[in-house]
Amino acid sequence: MNSHAIIAIYKYEMARAFRTIGQSIASPVISTALYFVVFGSAIGSRITEIDGVSYGAFIVPGLIMLSLLTQSIANASFGIFFPKFTGTIYEILSAPISPLEIVLGYVGAATTKSLILGIIILATAALFVPLEIKHPFIMLFFMTLTALTFSLFGFIIGVWATGFEKLQIIPLLVITPLVFLGGTFYSINMLPPFWQTVTLFNPVVYLISGFRWSFYEIADVDIAFSLAMISLTLAIFLAIVWWIFRSGYQLKT
Repeated sequence: MNSHAIIAIYKYEMARAFRTIGQSIASPVISTALYFVVFGSAIGSRITEIDGVSYGAFIVPGLIMLSLLTQSIANASFGIFFPKFTGTIYEILSAPISPLEIVLGYVGAATTKSLILGIIILATAALFVPLEIKHPFIMLFFMTLTALTFSLFGFIIGVWATGFEKLQIIPLLVITPLVFLGGTFYSINMLPPFWQTVTLFNPVVYLISGFRWSFYEIADVDIAFSLAMISLTLAIFLAIVWWIFRSGYQLKT
């Protein structure tokens, strides 16, 4: 394995994040703080607690997952799209580096940036509400698995996109609504039975539910099933990335 190539891509992507630290770090953190102020004040005054957890603390895992998903996709999609846009992707494809090493470089950097952001947001949340993390290692595992999975998804979007407009379509029109409807600010058990069933078709429900369990040991879905769903999603995205490099889809044209 060409570790020098992986490290070169990884370092370049990480350096790009620190050059745009305002957009990469500050903006998501400020947005999350605003969620706490707005939702904590507006809804928290009416819903004091859910399943024995104060409302402000209850929404923390959902807000972290919201930022983790959107930033993982954004970092990975732009990371691979920009070389396509500038034409430097052909230099990477012609270099003595395998598809696996390319993916490890880009997706590894996107995953790292998302994890750093997730930890910063967690620290920010602790300033607003008292937090209790009952299973810190499971929490970190869930964060890593989610960041890796959706960084792969972002990589796929970046390859698929032929313009900056397409780069934003799926995150804005698909991912963000799924996160908001996936139990970020409420428990799906608060919904009528019919909508509880409909919500179970939303894959984000399993991410937020499992992640929230690592904090408070409360979940809308069994933790083992949540892990199985995210693992299945990861396997699907890996298969798509393998097909992209095998076929040369949107890379060699």
